[in-house]
Amino acid sequence: MITVYGMSTCPDCRYVEEQIKGNPGYRTIDIGQDVRNLKAFLRLRDTCPSFEAARKSGSIGIPCFILEDGSVTLDPAEAGLKSAPVAEGQSCSIDGTGC
Repeated sequence: MITVYGMSTCPDCRYVEEQIKGNPGYRTIDIGQDVRNLKAFLRLRDTCPSFEAARKSGSIGIPCFILEDGSVTLDPAEAGLKSAPVAEGQSCSIDGTGC
């Protein structure tokens, strides 16, 4: 099973959620729903090398995918999904480049 960390208010996360809705091969964890979810995600984000670019750019690093082998990626394609099309005005990061 692939675990997806995201937030319901993130446009990229909503795009991913639409793709996996009803698929038992994925489980989602909304980091905005419970502080325990947020703490678990922050622990991962603060220690995992996969987030280095996200941390440097000021991005949150969601959606984030924990693959079945335990590896971490921010690339939806590596989780068998499509990335959201880039739409002007959509952004979760400080510099305006995305989540």
